[in-house]
Amino acid sequence: MARGTDNRPYGGPVPHQNPGPARPVRRVVSLVPSLTEAVAVTAGPGLLVGATDWCTHPADLDVPRIGGTKNPDVAAVAALAPDLVVANEEENRPADLDALRAAGLEVLVTRVRSLPDAFAELDRLLVGACGLPRPAWLDAARAAWRDVTAAAPVRTAVVPIWRRPWMVLGRDTFAGDLLARLGVRNLYAGHPDRYPRVPLPDLLAARPDLVVLPDEPYRFTAGDGPEAFPGVPAALPSGRHLTWYGPSLTEAPAALAAALAAATG
Repeated sequence: MARGTDNRPYGGPVPHQNPGPARPVRRVVSLVPSLTEAVAVTAGPGLLVGATDWCTHPADLDVPRIGGTKNPDVAAVAALAPDLVVANEEENRPADLDALRAAGLEVLVTRVRSLPDAFAELDRLLVGACGLPRPAWLDAARAAWRDVTAAAPVRTAVVPIWRRPWMVLGRDTFAGDLLARLGVRNLYAGHPDRYPRVPLPDLLAARPDLVVLPDEPYRFTAGDGPEAFPGVPAALPSGRHLTWYGPSLTEAPAALAAALAAATG
């Protein structure tokens, strides 16, 4: 999940793709911030040749920028002559991916809606598509999450990811799965939509034990978000730890647990 440059948190759904690269992958352009970090950290300099304006990690990433996750410059991507373009079903818009394919580029579209999905897709991308050795950080992330024990009692929460209008996590989301593993039950996990728009009075009427306000895709802060939920403890986790699937997964259990603990004392 990343902030879209068209001021929307998500694009539309994209059919799941599982290509077998027709040639060795030596040049990758990534349209997904978390996968940019995963490729860069795993492969080191050279393999990643382009990324979006929102790809902020690693901090020293020095590659050409090709626009936003929601509006990549197709001509700029094609000019980099990648063997593979890496995308995600909810980060990137179908029309943009179709345009990249029409330009003759191979596009791998990931689908991540749970922690097991994240591990499987990272393995598919890094080892299967790019031919890299399985990174040590991926095994460390698996181990870190294997050791997580859900807190008791379970706390109920609403998890906004946008305001004006208010949008929250609904069913079948990666972030919701991470929170559930940490003892936080999303009150809208049964909603028909994955990211429903819910008026603030309805969110308050749900009587959550907790409101979880990550700093992306909307940048909630201590001064922008908690005031809408008077009397409800507010957790302010890093969006990178809650919504990214990459090397940050090794730190995420401890970082998210600390943010939840800070909110509830």
